Amino acid sequence: MTEGDNFLPTKSNGNTETQFTDGKTSFQMSIFNLSNAIMGSGILGLAYAMANTGIILFVILLILIALLSAYSIHLLLKTAGVVGIRAYEQLGYRAFGPPGKILAACIITLMNMHLSYIHAFILGYLGYTSGFSLSCMVFFLISVIYKKFVTECSLEHSYNETGVTESINNSTDDTCEAKFVTINPQTAFTIPIMAFAFVCHPEVLPIYTELKTPNKTRMQNVANISILAMFVMYLLTAIFGYLTFYGNVKSELLEMYSKKDTLMLCVRLAVLIAVTLTVPVVLFPIRRAVLQLLFPDKPFHWVRHISIAVCLLFLVNLLVIFVPNIRDIFGFIGATSAPSLIFILPGIFYICIVPEEQEPLKSRPKIQALVFVTLGFIFMIMSITFIMIEWVTGKKTSGGH
Repeated sequence: MTEGDNFLPTKSNGNTETQFTDGKTSFQMSIFNLSNAIMGSGILGLAYAMANTGIILFVILLILIALLSAYSIHLLLKTAGVVGIRAYEQLGYRAFGPPGKILAACIITLMNMHLSYIHAFILGYLGYTSGFSLSCMVFFLISVIYKKFVTECSLEHSYNETGVTESINNSTDDTCEAKFVTINPQTAFTIPIMAFAFVCHPEVLPIYTELKTPNKTRMQNVANISILAMFVMYLLTAIFGYLTFYGNVKSELLEMYSKKDTLMLCVRLAVLIAVTLTVPVVLFPIRRAVLQLLFPDKPFHWVRHISIAVCLLFLVNLLVIFVPNIRDIFGFIGATSAPSLIFILPGIFYICIVPEEQEPLKSRPKIQALVFVTLGFIFMIMSITFIMIEWVTGKKTSGGH
């Protein structure tokens, strides 16, 4: 398929833009699909993020990242509309040639290493599984809220892997008090965790491709509603998870609950199902990125398709085995791939691809995009620096355990 095969020329503010042809996925199903792409394992680390920023600072940061993510999708949709490209890595090729395509594909591969492998032609039917996946996460949220009101915070005990209580060495007199603003070495992981939780950008264009009566405004509304819905779920999960365990909360919230608790065992199963059902929506970009890197001119073949999926799942299992702390995964990917996909690449693509006769380099939209890119680089450099410092000092201080 050539770049323009799925697009039609339209007029927008006097400028000709290319748009997707009519797809088969309804507005509601598209919201389910994009929400499912946003929703993932990142939700498990948000209570930990709140514990290390405080309630007020966490809410401010979460609102900021949600708004920036929506603006980033606006840049992405406008850039794709100008040149008629439906894939993230193809935008990289259009902006910088083969190096841009390789860079975008590598970042997508790293970001989505924990996820999927399907064909875009079934996205219309994935709305049903996406809806069920979101229902599982709603069950998770309801259970976290319920557990807040039936669980007493303990300064001395926490559940270990067998469900038996064990002492907590770092408890203090104010462990069971909510903090409004908190700064500590673990705070370095909080913004990357939140950024990780909102990344859905490689899935935006495939979902846009399949949208019925597609246009940029309609797809932006899909994105805004999806981000708002996930923002509410993230905020409620973080608040009630944090207010259940306060300073004792771990980087993966479900680890805090007893393995013998029947309700929470059901929740674990629901989260497992939800993340599994996220795989088809989110792993599509990584499979496509690998195919475009290794087999750019080859037609679709099931053997190649399945082989790539098996290799990816194998690598994911190795990652899980050798990086047991999910905080480190959230932190590293959230500090590298997330700012690249949310801030840096959409802004750079916008500046390079949108022609100067349509928007001069000194126009307000392009200046805003440049500021957006700069913010992404600052965020990436600061996050990586603070995380590396925490890793080094953390290892030194934990040598006796």
